[in-house]
Amino acid sequence: MQRISEKQWQEIRAIGGKQADEIVRAIETIIPREYVCYRTAGPLAIDGHLDEPSWLKAPWTEPFGHIVDPEGVPYLTTRAKMLWDDDYFYVGAVLEDPDIWGTQTKRDAHVCAYDKDFEVFFDPDGDAENYMEYEMNALNCVWDLLLPKCYNRGGQAKDEFDWKGIKSAVQVNGTLNCPWVTDKFWSVEIAFDYASMKPYCPGTPCPPRAGDQWRINFSRVERDREGNYGFDWTWSCQGVYNMHVPEMWGWVQFSDLVVGTGTEPFLER
Repeated sequence: MQRISEKQWQEIRAIGGKQADEIVRAIETIIPREYVCYRTAGPLAIDGHLDEPSWLKAPWTEPFGHIVDPEGVPYLTTRAKMLWDDDYFYVGAVLEDPDIWGTQTKRDAHVCAYDKDFEVFFDPDGDAENYMEYEMNALNCVWDLLLPKCYNRGGQAKDEFDWKGIKSAVQVNGTLNCPWVTDKFWSVEIAFDYASMKPYCPGTPCPPRAGDQWRINFSRVERDREGNYGFDWTWSCQGVYNMHVPEMWGWVQFSDLVVGTGTEPFLER
């Protein structure tokens, strides 16, 4: 059984009906992904190229799968890496894509409603409250928001939340917004500053300490050029068609080892 509080169980059951039953089934049957995140070996230039020594030595996540079906295998490959230092939590990802496009360019545009995108979800203290969501498209348009509670538990998004010190970049291996060209992939690189997160996870060290474990997940939303929703592929399977069930996100454990100098096992929760 997953490590969640009695309060979270009560809130999930209070949702009621089929939705609550599906979440309970997912929690009881699907094991979230785990990842040990190592320290950077030096400064990172956030340019979208994952070619610095720290990135080359960092382990990949498993390829993303279907949001609901833990056995589902997407037809395009997506993988991510993570690193950290005293100021930032870093995410790098590569998204295989034969047609790379984007339309939104204004900060806090609701990217996922219009474009294909890459998303990151954070709940450092694992209480399913005051968690943070980040979305970006291939144009490096960013939407960051705060959820005091999950939508199905009465929460409403706060677009006014920003990672004040965030840095992000995209590199396109192909030709952006040219449908007559067959592309290969786009890569993203993001530095999330802890200072912006700290007010929303009281009681949890931010920056983290070695051995701390945070709940984090990634999602990739696929759309066609007409804007029709296609697929949602995730690192850790949600088991329900809803990213806003933090109890199903993966676990990221922070290590004090510099990346490439050794490995640590993921500690039993």
